[in-house]
Amino acid sequence: MKSDIYNIEAKRVGELTLTKSVFDTDYSPSLIAQAIRVFLFNQRSSYAKTKTRSEVAGTRKKVWSQKGTGNARHGNRTAPIFKGGGVALGPDGMQNYSLKMNKKMKKQALNAVLTKFAQDKKIMVIDDFSKLEPKTKVGNKLITGLKGSDSVLSKSKKIGVITETTIDSVKRAFGNIKSVNLLTLNSLNVYDLSKQNYLIFSQQAIEKLK
Repeated sequence: MKSDIYNIEAKRVGELTLTKSVFDTDYSPSLIAQAIRVFLFNQRSSYAKTKTRSEVAGTRKKVWSQKGTGNARHGNRTAPIFKGGGVALGPDGMQNYSLKMNKKMKKQALNAVLTKFAQDKKIMVIDDFSKLEPKTKVGNKLITGLKGSDSVLSKSKKIGVITETTIDSVKRAFGNIKSVNLLTLNSLNVYDLSKQNYLIFSQQAIEKLK
């Protein structure tokens, strides 16, 4: 499986053979779904918290006498049974929603997503991003030029630009373009990849995946 290589002037300069161990693996939708679920759950924080009867404001005076009134026995108005009282068994803000997934499965899920992009011919490579001028109009010009060379890219509304590490010129050139999402190999995950319609790798990044 191969991918075209372009320069920052949107001109085709070569072809790159994609690594089979990354871009030609088994495609498992269920594994990808599991990886996305684990990722999202691990981003979740516990905000909800209720007050117990010891935390809610209110008098601690006994409601009525223990005996002789014909009513049920009660201590004070902060009990959960009364309006305005504390909450019994409510969330305490310490809930742990995190899930685990072993490294091998994470890697398989990531490779499965990349394989799908490769099979659909939705991968392109830029030979050298370091020479890119850090201006939005330059980034727009490059994307427009690349769209003219690839019919699939021209229809894509979400484009992931993946570099090995954060490159300041790339960040400044594409940062204000809504259709472009900047990703790096260090933070690459199944969830972010699954939201993209097309992937544009730097040559350094795609070779590092080997």
